[in-house]
Amino acid sequence: MKKPARKTPARRPSVRAWVVTADMGLGHQRAAWPLRHVAEGGIMTLGRADTTSPNEQKQWENLRRSYEVLSRTKSWPIIGGALFGVLDRLQNIPRFYPMQDRSAPSFQVGWLKGLIKKGMCSGMLETMRSKPLPLVTTFYTPAIAADMAGYSRIYCVICDAEVNRIWVAEDPRKSRIVYLAPSGRTVGRLKLYGVPDERIWLTGFPLPVELLGDRQLSVLRRDMGARLHRLDPANRFWPLHRHEVEHFLGPANCRPPRDKAINLTFGIGGAGAQTDIACAMAKSLRQRIVKGDLRLTILAGVRPEVAAFVESLKKDLELPMIGCVFGATLEEYFQRFTACMRSTDILWTKPSELSFYCGLGIPIIIAPPIGSQEHYNQAWLQEIQAGHPQQDPSYTEQWLHHLLEGGRLADAAWDGFLKARKYGTYKIEEIIATGTMERETSVLRR
Repeated sequence: MKKPARKTPARRPSVRAWVVTADMGLGHQRAAWPLRHVAEGGIMTLGRADTTSPNEQKQWENLRRSYEVLSRTKSWPIIGGALFGVLDRLQNIPRFYPMQDRSAPSFQVGWLKGLIKKGMCSGMLETMRSKPLPLVTTFYTPAIAADMAGYSRIYCVICDAEVNRIWVAEDPRKSRIVYLAPSGRTVGRLKLYGVPDERIWLTGFPLPVELLGDRQLSVLRRDMGARLHRLDPANRFWPLHRHEVEHFLGPANCRPPRDKAINLTFGIGGAGAQTDIACAMAKSLRQRIVKGDLRLTILAGVRPEVAAFVESLKKDLELPMIGCVFGATLEEYFQRFTACMRSTDILWTKPSELSFYCGLGIPIIIAPPIGSQEHYNQAWLQEIQAGHPQQDPSYTEQWLHHLLEGGRLADAAWDGFLKARKYGTYKIEEIIATGTMERETSVLRR
């Protein structure tokens, strides 16, 4: 008797592309990291000395400083709020409603065009001439520069739920840029800016495949089941959602874990913001950390001064068990960050690109947003019920206890898993390889 043929697992397409990001904070580089395996010659990071000419690097330095100043000024005494307001208006995103044509180029569009004409991205364009490959970029400047130079296969990965007009070409209808959007709201915003439907794909944000496992989400479904148990110590969530959870995750992935301790990960922004929140929060949770009921890990990025802050905090509070995720290089940091996300039950962060990690079923505690795009990210998180704004960090132990006992964080984890997209990396690969993508209806394949 002939044996039935085995189904072979779907393989990731063998594609190559120029994958380009910018040294403009961790967000844009984090979005490029999951695509590194398709990157010709490795990920090209503009603004670094090894990839950029001295003259061009000065342009990137000025751009980066403006971003970092914006991240820090809000906390400055007396003048901080006013100065932050002036800087934030330069990258302000207008209200979505009333919905109206916003395709007219803004001041920022003309300013960026001038920078490109003066040589910004010239090194990247020279490298791209050596091999006719698609460009995939997680920052707007390389996309606009390639479009101005006449390149045709340009894919721009959006890193926030809403974007400034600067992400779109001066004449959006004549532009060749194809946008890869993380959320439905992003799609709507791009349409208001005049980008035609056929050049927008709702892919989802690119997440590390190490956290998914494969296209069947074998790793994620296993991690998700254990997380939902830890987030529901009073058994409020499971009686209501058990059948639904077992349907999507599989009964084998829904067994209670032996380890019941909560894993809380706190993100300090790439520019070193939020250290005051970390201090107050760690002090409030000290007793739970000592008892072992809760494990705290702090994301320090690649800045030695932030890692030094974490070490001093551990010493001051006599809490040597606090974890610190730091890397001397971006590659080292992203590897450690990805490993940390496997065990993270709650992610406390400002609503940056990390907001999209709610798709992994990780509830977000939302730190105060910095800048217009983060306000929109927070609105998106709350709209899909995947996050809760932080309350007073000095009383974290009390309000976090209530969120856990009420099953609210388990609810948020499940809502994020069902409503946010997880297949971003796979869908971006599919578009690079074929120029299109299959539209999915299953929550496990989108």
